[in-house]
Amino acid sequence: MTVIEKPAAPRTPEPEQSDGGRTLGSLIFFGMTALLIALVASLLVIGIVGLLDDDNGGSSAGAASGGATTIDVSLSEFAIDGELVAGVGDVSLSVANAGSQQHNLVVEETGAETPILNGGEAAELPLGSLDAGSYTLFCSVAGHRESGMETALIVSTDAPTGEAAAGGEHNSHRNADGSYDADAMDAVMIESMLKFPAETEGKGNEILEPEILADGTKKFVLEASLIDWEVSPGEFVEAWAYNGMVPGPQIIVDVGDKVQVQLTNNTPLGTDIHWHGVHTPNDQDGVSPFTQDPIRVGETYTYEFVADEPAIGMYHAHLHSQISVLNGMFAAFRIGERPYPRGQTISGVTIPEDFEPDVELPMVLNDAGTIGLTLNGKSFPATEPLVLNTGDWVAADYYNEGLTAHPMHQHQFPQLVYAKDGIPLDNPYWADTVNVSPGERYSVIFQAGDPGVWVWHCHILTHVERESGMFGMVTALVVADEETS
Repeated sequence: MTVIEKPAAPRTPEPEQSDGGRTLGSLIFFGMTALLIALVASLLVIGIVGLLDDDNGGSSAGAASGGATTIDVSLSEFAIDGELVAGVGDVSLSVANAGSQQHNLVVEETGAETPILNGGEAAELPLGSLDAGSYTLFCSVAGHRESGMETALIVSTDAPTGEAAAGGEHNSHRNADGSYDADAMDAVMIESMLKFPAETEGKGNEILEPEILADGTKKFVLEASLIDWEVSPGEFVEAWAYNGMVPGPQIIVDVGDKVQVQLTNNTPLGTDIHWHGVHTPNDQDGVSPFTQDPIRVGETYTYEFVADEPAIGMYHAHLHSQISVLNGMFAAFRIGERPYPRGQTISGVTIPEDFEPDVELPMVLNDAGTIGLTLNGKSFPATEPLVLNTGDWVAADYYNEGLTAHPMHQHQFPQLVYAKDGIPLDNPYWADTVNVSPGERYSVIFQAGDPGVWVWHCHILTHVERESGMFGMVTALVVADEETS
């Protein structure tokens, strides 16, 4: 503290003294002067101390007079941590990315959000004055919310403690000291796994049968609309769909076919169809307004082209794709036969000259929108198991319609990657994990071996497990012994 010395008293004329003592008037004068000097010194000290407090961040003073509450929030793979409790009034979040991946923080009820933060970066997020209630915080990077990056900020007239203060689902199976409750967590995970396979309403990827016109043209009729879609047992979301299913119906034609696709748009926005990986004339590419006008709400539009090249492609909306595609408007489109590596020997394994798979299936990957982390529009335990006999061959096409790459891992049975984006590989290769980036298609074959239940999943582990149990991008091969089945 700065010390201010009291200045010397001003010199005054020496009054006449009587009997060596001062007069009553002089005593009063000197007393009043000393009192005034002490009062000024005190005011100066208070002012200087106040300035020093302000320079050192007057948060305590601000809080005392109703200033903002600032809460430290830490983002990581995949959790949102912090003492997420505040009193009614102004609230600000100090957000730091303590992880290695990019994250951000969004407040669902207010729309406030930070920019995307790289590892080690931070940002302030002022929320203004908040009423009492629970506010949902989440990371909007694709797949992160579903992987556990969602929690609650509690604003209350009374500061809640314990479980109420924790808010987030990732804290729901912890002890009071924050340590793991092993018995509870084991039980929740096992219970979730034993629910597989679970029945849900709706199934995607149904093959769309064409109408054959007089000149041999194959005509396919599509309707785009919003539907209620059961992603997992009891979890219905608003999906954007073709013909009432997610993924939309498969279109399969032969090389040389004349193709006509009639689309009626019953979504709330204009739309179009882009034929991803399929050769078409420019005016049929489906990118409004460059190659066509948008298909307005309630309108019908017809695409026409010749399927002149083999393709393992997709079809999906291009206009407003950040809404419609992520929420379900995607599907498989195949022209001609798959380019199987018949007769080739790869790493000592020879594919038969007369190879034909016992099972063919598309595997459409998604990680965003209302559909979220899914395989063929469903989240575990609603994903469909693949039931096989020992020795069966499977041909699968991976289609990534999401926003992030997915390394698809097959337990026990290596996958022969023979085509990428429908183009045959000069050098097919075996892999147990195939990384599929957004927009890519990988075509694989594999053979069922030992009997049992074998898991097939995305190997970004937070895309398949969280503290509330298994979910998302995981299914299984159920292999029966052919001699006993």
